[in-house]
Amino acid sequence: MSATSTAPETTSTQASSTASEHVEILAPAGCYASLQAAIDSGADSVYFGLAQLNMRARSRRSFHLKDLEEIMIRCHAAGIRGYLTLNTLLYDHDLKLCFALLEEAAKQKVDAVIASDMACILKGRELGLEVHLSTQFSVSNYQSFKFYAQFCDRIVLARELNLSMIRKIRQQVIADDLRGPSGRPVEIEAFAHGALCIAVSGRCGMSLYTDNASANRGACTQNCRKEYKVVDQQSGKELLIDNNFVMSPNDICTIDFLDKVLEAGVHTLKLEGRGRSPEYVSTVTEVYRQAVDAIQEETYNPELVATLNDDLKKVYHRGHSSGYYLGREQGWSMTHGTKATRQKGQAGRVTHYYNKLGVAEITASGTVKEGQEYLIIGETTGVVKGTTEALRLDNSTTVESVTNGQVFSIQVPAKVRLNDKFFLHLPTTQ
Repeated sequence: MSATSTAPETTSTQASSTASEHVEILAPAGCYASLQAAIDSGADSVYFGLAQLNMRARSRRSFHLKDLEEIMIRCHAAGIRGYLTLNTLLYDHDLKLCFALLEEAAKQKVDAVIASDMACILKGRELGLEVHLSTQFSVSNYQSFKFYAQFCDRIVLARELNLSMIRKIRQQVIADDLRGPSGRPVEIEAFAHGALCIAVSGRCGMSLYTDNASANRGACTQNCRKEYKVVDQQSGKELLIDNNFVMSPNDICTIDFLDKVLEAGVHTLKLEGRGRSPEYVSTVTEVYRQAVDAIQEETYNPELVATLNDDLKKVYHRGHSSGYYLGREQGWSMTHGTKATRQKGQAGRVTHYYNKLGVAEITASGTVKEGQEYLIIGETTGVVKGTTEALRLDNSTTVESVTNGQVFSIQVPAKVRLNDKFFLHLPTTQ
């Protein structure tokens, strides 16, 4: 039973059965802390880029080629799959680097490459790599889907499709027993949560026009997220508009109709956010893990969805909407930046961890009080969450608070490491 009554009804028993099949939660990894957070939070797979030739090349969180071996070691040790994104526009002078990255991906046993250029796709197949077709291809009908299936084991559909359209493509895949190069039925991937671009499936030319920085080569300057006003050039009068952020849509959020997304035939739920924080990755992955498990255990209900929605609102978002899935008007952000109900501020750094006791020693860089929610974030640690209890000073005295420069210790629920950052949740005016 859906958590809402507004999603389209399922019309195919074949499509409906998808909800009980394996569902892959694909989480973003823009840095080691996010990678570990995704692993610890229940992701089945992660996707990542290597500085160049991916759609987040300009992000402050980015891996490099030298990181690939470590990324795949961590993924495979945790029993999850790792996907390399090579989904930018490629010019002739990019192909040497592209092919070198593909060769290294094959060497490091990358589980799949996400591509949006036929040169990349064909070279990937030549090297024996599994290829997933990026949403940049805007596959939005079955004939196109069927054509690309000869090259790709998974296709990320255009973001503009609604659930009825996705369901029809899935039904045709089943009817034709359409299989990819691996011999498996071709899988459907769709965006379940995160930033929605005003452009068609992310193919925007605006920042290339204004800043000579191509969004299609991972260098978007995010013009659509800025505030604009309209001025009559003849009179100089400013025209009144209700929303100055006229090109900045809400983030996609499917948590309250996720059962309908699965019933439509979506195999893989992509969570957007390689440029966002490790705690964002941790929270969003945990929430969708809980929701998918609940759907499959038939415990998905409005009460659970309300709780999960509250959790999603705690981390970065521009407001939430159903995207195009339910055929509704798209929502708009209306403000700059995040609408998260809480934010974080660094309040210390881990200086020691007592493994047998499960205790972290922290040097405070601000005031820390008993009963505050905290995060400890590190490249190997990922994200550890908890509430400050029994603050102890060096002499084992229990105190209610500590201040800048004091060294204190607390019990933590998981292992942390030297120089991990200690954050407190801060009140927000949102």
